[in-house]
Order: sequence, then C-alpha cells, then structure tokens
Amino acid sequence: MKLATYKDGSRDGQLVVVSRDLGQAVYASNIANRMQQVLDDWNYLSPLLQDLYDSLNNGRARHAFSFDPTQCMAPLPRAYQWADGSAYLNHVELVRKARGAEVPESFYTDPLMYQGGSDDFMGPCDPIVCASADWGIDFEAEVAVITSDMPMGCSADRALDGIRLILLVNDVSLRNLIPGELAKGFGFVQSKPATAFSPVAVTPDELGASWSKGRVHLPLQSSWNGRKVGLCDAGPDMTFHFGQLIAHLCKTRNVRAGSIIGSGTVSNKGVTEGSGDKARTEWPNGYSCIAEKRAMETIQDGQPSTAFMQYGDTIRIEMKSADGLSIFGAIEQEVVAPATAQK
Repeated sequence: MKLATYKDGSRDGQLVVVSRDLGQAVYASNIANRMQQVLDDWNYLSPLLQDLYDSLNNGRARHAFSFDPTQCMAPLPRAYQWADGSAYLNHVELVRKARGAEVPESFYTDPLMYQGGSDDFMGPCDPIVCASADWGIDFEAEVAVITSDMPMGCSADRALDGIRLILLVNDVSLRNLIPGELAKGFGFVQSKPATAFSPVAVTPDELGASWSKGRVHLPLQSSWNGRKVGLCDAGPDMTFHFGQLIAHLCKTRNVRAGSIIGSGTVSNKGVTEGSGDKARTEWPNGYSCIAEKRAMETIQDGQPSTAFMQYGDTIRIEMKSADGLSIFGAIEQEVVAPATAQK
C-alpha cells in the first residue's frame, strides 16, 4: 500500500491512503490520524489500511479525492531518529580518489553512518531554504526505509523483516561547511540542513521483484534544472543492504518504530575505456549528487568544473517502475533565500 501525510496546520499532519497510480487519495481518519500511530500499532492497523487501499484502487472508497503532492508533508513529518548510511562505496571511492585519499579497508566491512536531525523534515515540494549560496548547496538522491521496533543486537536478516515502509530522500548537504565540521572530529551538524522526502511511502510488496534482499533494483532519476543528470540503479552497487544498515545501528541500542534509515547517495560504477595514458572513465548512469559529479571531473580533467546549486535552481528526484509509473511520486524543490521563503 501507499501512504502519505497531508498538511493540516499541525506538526504531524493527517494520514492519507494513496492509490497505486497516485491519482486518488482518501483520509484514513477512521483508522488512524497520524503515520506514527500506524507504525506503533502496525500489526493491528496496517490490515485495516490495506483494506482501505484495496477499496481505493477498486474505485469503492467513499470520499476519495484527487491526490496533490504539493499538499504533502514528509510521509513521517518528524521521526524518533534519522540515521543516514553511506551504503554505496563507489560514491566514497570516487570522492576520496578525487582528493588523492585511500578508502580504509574497514569501510568495506563496517557501514558509514551519521545521525541527522529528525525534528523538522521537509515535504516533497517544500523549498530548500539556505542563508547563503556560498555554502555549497547540493542535493543527494537516496532511498530510505522506516522501521518497526528493532532489538539491540538484532541480525541483518531479522532487521529486514522489520522494514515497514520505503521512500525517497533528498538529503541536502552544504558542501563548503562540511570540511570545517569534519575537522573537529565530531560529525555533521550545520552542514546537514533539513531533509526532504517523497510524497508517498510504500510497503515493500508494492515494489514486487524490484525489492530483493534489502535492495531496490530500480533506477533513481535526478533532474537538475529540468535536465536529467542521474539515472543510477539503486540495486547492484549497494554494498550494504538495508538489513545490514539497520543491524549496524542496532549494535549497541534498541531502535524504535518510526526510525528512518537512509541508503546514502545512490551511485553506480564507471566504465573505463582505453589503457595506459589513454584510459578514460565515463559514468553512463550519471550522478545523484553534485559532489560526485565534481569528483568525476577531477578524476577525468584534474579539476571540477560544475558549480553547486544557486538560488532559483530546481531538483526533481523520482523512481519509476518497469512499466514507467511513478512509485513514490516526485521530490520537486527549488533553492531559495530566507527572505523569498517568507513571502
């Protein structure tokens, strides 16, 4: 099934069930008002929501209305925690190679992860508000999952069984603030502003065979200022699947229902042609963040030539099924200055 949260003036919005084709929706108020309620009592409430979803898809739901992504908050507008991994080691390899650094061996056996802010997520069409365009504004197209309760020390296989919902992410980064923060040796804070999520979160069964062994095997499209710049397959190059990411988070603590775990920037390996001095690597699937594009340019040409996002720039992130239908709806955002956002 597909679930979303509509704006209603409150912090947590109103839960709605959305049709498979994203054309219609219906309020779930007679079952649950908030997404977190469903996650806290999944075994009882999700079958009721599934019945409503089936009725909606069959044209039998009362009081259905046209679904409007611009009215959506994040599916879970605030969460108990947001932990973002870096499961695509190709992304790490590219960025480090561009600056002449090796990837530590431990990165291939132990996932990278940071704890982000989860009290103020952005909806899919909310603007990216940034006080300075000099901070290196970047999009990051990712996949994420929302969990049930997970016990401390749970295995990766057990963690897979606890994935309730899947959604898309724009994990906005301020690249020019990152080096200073990392130099302090204590992680991201100011360089990671509010994160945006797709209009709809879906249960794993909605992906059919494309959901396999904790990975989504579909292309993730990124369009910057209307130009498609990335069509990276989220499946084959994901070094750590979602079960492993959740197990990593659970190593020393319980993880509660409503926790969101991100995949990190979706990234695919390049293709090298030629040999010796004539060898050149290309990335036919493009990129899911500007930092990776700049790393590609540095590897190819010795220096980056692509600038980060500026005021007025737009980003669209979307994933389609094999038959070309949007699964989660699109994240569509514009970068604006604070004064513009207040108008």
